[in-house]
Amino acid sequence: MRHTTSFGPSRRLRPFLVATCVPLILLASLLGQRVGQSRRILWAGVAKVEITDRSAGPVNDPLFVKALVLKDARTTVAVITVDAVAIGEIGYIGNDYLPKVRSHLQSEMHIEPEHVLVNASHCHGVVCRDVDRRTVEAVRLAMARMVPVRVGAGVGHEDRIQENRRLKLTNGREADVRRAYALPPDDEVAAVGPIDPEVGLLRLDRLDGRPLAVLYNFACHPIQGVPSGGNTADLVGFASKVLEDNLGPGTLALFLQGCAGDINPIHYKDPNHPPDAQRLGNLLGLTALKAARTIRTTEVDRITIVQEKVPLPLADYRQRIRELEAEQHRLANSLRGTYLDLKSFIPLYLKYSLSPKHPSAHAYRYLHERRMGRDGWDRLDKINRQRLERYIDNIRIMERLTRLNTNLALLRKNQAKITAMGKPTIDVEMVGLRIGDFVLLSFPGELTVEIGLDLKRKSPQDLTFIAGYTNGYIYYCPTAKQLRNVGGAQEDSDCLVAPAWENVFKRRALKLLQRLSDDG
Repeated sequence: MRHTTSFGPSRRLRPFLVATCVPLILLASLLGQRVGQSRRILWAGVAKVEITDRSAGPVNDPLFVKALVLKDARTTVAVITVDAVAIGEIGYIGNDYLPKVRSHLQSEMHIEPEHVLVNASHCHGVVCRDVDRRTVEAVRLAMARMVPVRVGAGVGHEDRIQENRRLKLTNGREADVRRAYALPPDDEVAAVGPIDPEVGLLRLDRLDGRPLAVLYNFACHPIQGVPSGGNTADLVGFASKVLEDNLGPGTLALFLQGCAGDINPIHYKDPNHPPDAQRLGNLLGLTALKAARTIRTTEVDRITIVQEKVPLPLADYRQRIRELEAEQHRLANSLRGTYLDLKSFIPLYLKYSLSPKHPSAHAYRYLHERRMGRDGWDRLDKINRQRLERYIDNIRIMERLTRLNTNLALLRKNQAKITAMGKPTIDVEMVGLRIGDFVLLSFPGELTVEIGLDLKRKSPQDLTFIAGYTNGYIYYCPTAKQLRNVGGAQEDSDCLVAPAWENVFKRRALKLLQRLSDDG
């Protein structure tokens, strides 16, 4: 039975379901001993519920909350994915969402709060107001459908659909590719950063071999959009549909966003073509599908999940804000009056680009004037080139100002938030999850890709994957090196943490990963 627009049982039925759900699971566990010939094996159930706000305008494709419930002899874990920009702070999901969902799951289904992992895909779709209720409903449905499963893990490789948006400039600074402001001139761009092409997969099969679920992890901002401009789950929605359509009826694909802080979809800033998330999503889905089909599943008898609260040092941007305000003033005062306006600049610029040697007239006119001892055309060209250069200089200053103004506003906003906290640190939640060879580390911030690549290299487990945007939201968390660029790009400006955060986080992350490895 497909649940896409069902929003939960009536109030009269809900007590009945709550009263019968857990006993049914226990009964199924006893029956499972017979199915597994007295061996302890993992149980899992999946469900999805639509969360699209259909009153918010045209809908291109639906948004979903999806739930994967996992149970061994001791532990029940709920892995929830939401087609939304974040779990709290920004977008359409409030800060009360996570505690409300955890409270309901604990009271109704006896799932401990620290065993609930909620990841936002970071798509910018508009979700419905009662997304918390529909999330609980998805978990309730998943628990009612639990079956014994075999699991396996693997990886795919996809490098065609994403790009690092941070540009390393010739002056040592960095800028990023955003729709909010202009790109730096080509001759100022020296290099770009890396991407993470790895698609991490956890496959769960029923005991008869039919796929039940695929959990896949990938790092890319799903912000491409669609030609219609309608509400969309973006590329991850299309990727999940490819997996679900091809792995068979009853299979659910759950996307876990990775370290996508500085990773854009390819051609994100392209004024010459309509945005096409479906093409990119199809490529990601086919790559994940190909990899999923190579995974061999085996019986696993336990889940390991560890939650830690980590205090991270907060930034202090007051000095940097003063420096940027001085730069803002300097740039504004460097704008000079120009002879040209936009209407006269464009045709003049085209003429001088089309024929640099003889822009104002045909060549023979220049030759004739020179033969007569006159230099009117040459003098006009010299003056017009100066006028063009001055106008272009103003454009470049304007582009730098728009970038500075946008990022300065972010710094001011975050400094106000930091000041209001009234303490030097912010507590964040990290979760480590191990299922067989599949190891997942979660974090609530927008981690930049170099952090994820480094943790994967240093992890004691080969199949280690990192999920940002999970169990809360604390804005961007770039590397300490990237934070030397404060005010130059969104990642280092829309950020709460000080540069020292990276070492604190990585030390705790690697210890947590080691614990998961030792448990295996």
